Amino acid sequence: MLAFLEKYKKIDMLEGSLWDKILVFSIPLALTSFLQQLFNTADVVTLGHYVNDNAMAAVGNNVPVIGFIVALFVGMSIGANVVVARYLGMKDEENAKDAVNTSFSVAIIIGILFCILGEFFVPQITELMDVPDEVKPESIKYLRAYFLGLPFISIYNFEAALLRSNGDTHTPLIALIYASILNIAGNLVCVLFFQLGIGGVALCTSLANALSALYLFRKILNAEGPISLDLRKLMRLNSRKLRAIVAIGLPTGIQGIVFSISNLVIQSSINSLGADAMAASAAAFTIEINIYCFINAFGLAATTFIGQNFGAKNIRRCVEIAKVSSLIGLIVTTVITAGVYFFAKPLLSMYTVSEAVISIAMIRIFYVLLPQPINIFLEVLSGSMRGYGFSLPPTIITLLTICSCRLIYVFTVFEKFTSFDVLMMVYPLSWVICIVFLVVMYIYKIRKVEKEYSHLSKSKKA
Repeated sequence: MLAFLEKYKKIDMLEGSLWDKILVFSIPLALTSFLQQLFNTADVVTLGHYVNDNAMAAVGNNVPVIGFIVALFVGMSIGANVVVARYLGMKDEENAKDAVNTSFSVAIIIGILFCILGEFFVPQITELMDVPDEVKPESIKYLRAYFLGLPFISIYNFEAALLRSNGDTHTPLIALIYASILNIAGNLVCVLFFQLGIGGVALCTSLANALSALYLFRKILNAEGPISLDLRKLMRLNSRKLRAIVAIGLPTGIQGIVFSISNLVIQSSINSLGADAMAASAAAFTIEINIYCFINAFGLAATTFIGQNFGAKNIRRCVEIAKVSSLIGLIVTTVITAGVYFFAKPLLSMYTVSEAVISIAMIRIFYVLLPQPINIFLEVLSGSMRGYGFSLPPTIITLLTICSCRLIYVFTVFEKFTSFDVLMMVYPLSWVICIVFLVVMYIYKIRKVEKEYSHLSKSKKA
């Protein structure tokens, strides 16, 4: 496996066939995201089997909060990804290096900032989430320990984005393999031998995140070429590169935050249905999010490939990238979703032995997991527009569709028909509405780009 990945460590995005390169680029990226989610999965499994359902529910309850912060980190790192990829497409190594150093500095700043803010506002966060009293102490303990690792999570995501912009999705995967081994082993040691419970589990997750960040730091520090890090320029922010990273990354982060905000509202509604519903939702979510890793990977592939080819001014290839990413992504995720649904009950039994919890979790599996493949269009269309530099339009569309649809639904339909299955129906409904608007916006933006470059070509010939 590692030998195969080494062979495709760096991918030429500017020339040659696309389907094989997008697939080879996306699979390690999906596996990397999968291993990141495995941190949460390992926490849930360990606590569900060796502590109690309240501890497992506490982790599930914190998923939207953690997702809120990580979404911003990932969004900002995508800004760095696009900016560096565009300079690489232009063959402008000097500006690419400046963007790398600026990106790393941004990662350190926002990681430390959110660590401090998170620790300070933990009690307010749990109050906002309406966490039941029996779960609240464990929820607070987990959040406090998890927030200690936020700087490393931020740094890792930026490091992975910088490597990805240069066609390398192999190295971040290796880093997560080592970190996952540490996390799983650490969880078992902390819970079974030292009886540290949920606090020990969260601490192991933070240590594993630190290991992955430090592994990539060493690789980038010793790298040759445009993605190498120059410590002498660390914390010297290039204002032009910073503006470009923020212009693309901040709307992307906000788009992820919009999902997290709407999920916070849904999580509060789940909390109102009791501890069994919370535990069931946490168990089902850990399965769903692993499928989403593959969906997100093809969206990030579209962003990176288009970023480089747009820098090289190859618009026709950019359009083809979006088509190929959508088709391959749809096929891969449909196959995976079907397989996971078939084995859903055995998978859920890994998280809990409670038949009541498994029964409720299967409701979420049906309404949320089965329709997951349609999210390929949401991610690829959004990712493609970001590759061109149009980061704000998909964010606005997501805000006006996903967030508003879920908020309206929760406070109208769910208020009238208060049940778990009715609440879960909001997910596929909001996805479909969002995709329709994204298709319209994507077609409009691409036609605009093609028209502009057509005029440029004619003027050069004249």
